Order: sequence, then C-alpha cells, then structure tokens
Amino acid sequence: MATSSNGSSKTQAKRTKTNAKRTANSAGRTAKAAAPVQNQVRSIAETAVDLPVGAVLNVADRLSELVDPWTDRRGAEKQVKAYRTRFERTLKRAERRGATARRKATTEAKRTRNRVEREARKRQRTVETTLKRNRNEAEQRVRKAIDEQTARAQDLVDQVTEQLSALR
Repeated sequence: MATSSNGSSKTQAKRTKTNAKRTANSAGRTAKAAAPVQNQVRSIAETAVDLPVGAVLNVADRLSELVDPWTDRRGAEKQVKAYRTRFERTLKRAERRGATARRKATTEAKRTRNRVEREARKRQRTVETTLKRNRNEAEQRVRKAIDEQTARAQDLVDQVTEQLSALR
C-alpha cells in the first residue's frame, strides 16, 4: 500500500503544484490588471499635492523677483532707471508713430486736394467749352435769322416798290 499511497501522493502533489501555478498565474494577472489603476490613483494623488505646492513656489519666486530690486538703494535706483528708460522708449515710439500718421494724413490730404482741384479745373474747362460752343451756335443762328429776315424784308420792300412803281 505504500506504493499506492506514495503514487497517489505524487499525483496529489502534482495536482497541488499545478493548482498553485494556476492560482499564482491568476493572482499575477489580477495584480497586473490592478497595477494601472493603482498607478492612476497614485498619479492623481501626486498631482493633487504637487499642483498647489508648485503654484505656491511660483508665487514665491515672482514675489521675490518683484521685491529683490527694491531691497537696497542701489537696486532701487537701478530699477527706477530701467523703468524710466523703458518709459522714454515707449514715449519715443509713440511720438514716431504719431509723426508718421500725421505725415501720411497730410500727404493724403494734399493728394485729395490736388485731385479735387484737378477735377474741378477739368469740369470748368468742359463747361466753358460747352458754353462757348453753345454761344457760337446761338450767335450763328441769330445772324442767320437776321440775314434771312433782312433778305425777306428786302424782298418785301422790292415787291412793294415794284407795285408802287407799277401804280404810278
């Protein structure tokens, strides 16, 4: 029986070993599946802590940058001089832009004035030419009418003179 119990215990041992491997593999897969979730939770928790700490450090750095130049007289004078220089540069830039805009506006106004004057002279010449032509045409018509009326009057005078001479 020893062989029989020994054989069955070997089988039992193999079965147990196989089941243990399966359980281990299953536990490993479960752990691997849970690892990304744990990593995400850890990442979110770290972000929740890191963000405010980083914001506080940024604010502290900015305040330090603002306060440092003003801690001693030399630094304050240097900072005031830098502000003055930057302000003067800005003023000069604004002045240049204003001068450029004024020159452009003046040039554009001159161009517009010249164009309007040129167009006015052209229209004036056109009107004068039209008036001169119309006056000449009217004078010619009047002369022609006078000449025609004079000729008719002369014809009538000649007829009346003939009739009077025939009556005498």
